[in-house]
Amino acid sequence: MLARLRLDPFLMILLAVLAVATLLPVRGGAAIAADHVTDVAIALLFCLHGAKLSREAILAGIGAWKLHLLVLSATYALFPLLGLAIVTTLGGTVDPLVAMGVLYLAILPSTVQSSIAFTAIAGGNVPAAICSASLSNILGILLTPLLAAWLIGGHAAGGDFFIQAVTSIATQLLLPFVLGHLARPWIGGWIDRHRQLVTRVDRGVILLVVYTAFSAAVVGGLWTRLSLADLATIAAICVVLLAAVLLLTRLAARLAGLPRPDAIVLLFCGSKKSLASGVPMAGALFPAAQVGVVILPLMLFHQLQLIVCSIIAARLARQNDPIEEPDHVRRTA
Repeated sequence: MLARLRLDPFLMILLAVLAVATLLPVRGGAAIAADHVTDVAIALLFCLHGAKLSREAILAGIGAWKLHLLVLSATYALFPLLGLAIVTTLGGTVDPLVAMGVLYLAILPSTVQSSIAFTAIAGGNVPAAICSASLSNILGILLTPLLAAWLIGGHAAGGDFFIQAVTSIATQLLLPFVLGHLARPWIGGWIDRHRQLVTRVDRGVILLVVYTAFSAAVVGGLWTRLSLADLATIAAICVVLLAAVLLLTRLAARLAGLPRPDAIVLLFCGSKKSLASGVPMAGALFPAAQVGVVILPLMLFHQLQLIVCSIIAARLARQNDPIEEPDHVRRTA
């Protein structure tokens, strides 16, 4: 039934975790202990991500440099500019933490698994998609906190946001990622054989971060702070943001003269934002009481992008020439 409705079962579990955090939030000393456990779990997660990264897969698609630049531009330039434009346009009509959440969503790296999966379904350049999505996530460990300091630092509490962000990312995310990748010659085979286990750890850490974050937010008065109108506004922002990026990446593919397989990569890798990276990074970047509100736009955008992109991928798979190629590309073919 969930597949027929195009709903992600994992999102249903996330909603259940939100309900538990609302009814039974962790408090006091238990909350402090949960925060420490969450920090360790996030470090483990990025260590596994580093060990999972295959240099061979990246080298197979790294030649499409123009495509990778376009994907990175969509992820780290187009998205932030659109997010900033939306927040500026709305001004003080949205909650400041919601505005931070929209900006945070806009500066996150692309997804890996779903971008590659949708590219494969639609008949795109899968090696290039693997390279683009992996490169986006690697650079995101550095670019996301830098962009956060620029776009969000003024909204965040305290004037040392940049120093805190870089320190947290370096020690909690980047160092474990590098150590995991350096250990790949010894543990890479085991990781490749147990990808389902890695996925379960991935999702388990997300659930843990969401529970602790929303517990802190609930204790701090989350549901008295946000109204149904605020949630509707967040949903509308996500719809506008995704629609704009999908249209602009499609236009960019035509203007750049990309062949159809590469245009599909730009469409899917350039329009996604990673829940798997975004939730743990939020736990490292923001105070616990803010994380619950900050990741709300990301959670809604995540489900929306899965629904919309699954429809687009199925349509691309059925049609022979859904993304029109430039005339010179068709003549060459």
